[in-house]
Amino acid sequence: MPQLISIITCPLCGHASEEAMPADAREYLYNCKNCGCQMKPKQGNCCVFCSYGSIPCPPVQDERADASRYMLQQRIFYSR
Repeated sequence: MPQLISIITCPLCGHASEEAMPADAREYLYNCKNCGCQMKPKQGNCCVFCSYGSIPCPPVQDERADASRYMLQQRIFYSR
């Protein structure tokens, strides 16, 4: 089960804010609560949480968990 709280840090002023992430979507824009800077994902990232958050967004957490399960299954299969 993915974590739904991330601390997002503004790249301009350094303000950190604990935010709830949507469980089934990616957030593309976020405005800093301190300086108003509008954040967009860095190139190669899907959302602001993956770029500026302490924890990536739930869809990415799910993708990583699926990849880990797959690797574990492969390891068990080939160790027999």
